Amino acid sequence: MPGEAMHCWIVVLDIENFSSRPDPIQRSLRTGMYEVLRAALVRAGLPADDIVTEDRGDGVLMIVPATVSPIVLAGPFVRALDDELQQKAVVYSPAHAMRFRVALHQGLTARDGEGWSGDAVNTACRLVDAGPLREVLAAATSSRMVFVVSDGIYQAVVRHGHLSLDPAAYLPMPFRTKHGELVESWVTVPGYPAPPGLPAAVPDRSAQADPAQTGPTEAGGAQDRRPAGGSVFSIGTVQGDAFQGDKTVHIHTNGPVRP
Repeated sequence: MPGEAMHCWIVVLDIENFSSRPDPIQRSLRTGMYEVLRAALVRAGLPADDIVTEDRGDGVLMIVPATVSPIVLAGPFVRALDDELQQKAVVYSPAHAMRFRVALHQGLTARDGEGWSGDAVNTACRLVDAGPLREVLAAATSSRMVFVVSDGIYQAVVRHGHLSLDPAAYLPMPFRTKHGELVESWVTVPGYPAPPGLPAAVPDRSAQADPAQTGPTEAGGAQDRRPAGGSVFSIGTVQGDAFQGDKTVHIHTNGPVRP
């Protein structure tokens, strides 16, 4: 029933390249998506009965109670999604290949007779639909999913490095909405030292970029990013993957690079 707005965690999940598939494959992908989602909720120990899911055709909007730990959502739940997708990949044909874009945000949401709404829901949907996020997943060819969090989630949860979270695996992903609004976010790709495919800069539609805010490009592809507040993110590459700051990478002679 309709009620007052309440604070929730908001998860949005989308299937990559869903609309380009024939109808029978779309139906199969939707079945697989819900199988993966339900199994991941159980695997992460989340209270599935208390989480509201709203179908988006090519994805799902999840309204998660504030009593659930965001550390579990950003850690065990994301890993469970990735593991379940890997298991699906073993039995799926290439035509049915399924990869996810997943976003996590938080804020006030309100329910009416048809579903959930609020600026926080709008922001979560913008995160999962962001062009740079699509580019990261396209560049991460051996991955099964990409995960983005709003700046508020990163600052309050991820950057503290709780046992199940690795802040060094995230890179800043600022982008502008179709209305020109700047959205600050952070992205990671499970199984990668850091996400590949991020654009070098965010275009400023209102004015020329301030040279003081962007560091020079260094030899080897490294670049300094200076977001508001003066923080500097050193971006470089290891075996074709971008990395932020110090990053330990173990190279195996008989397999892919792993963090």
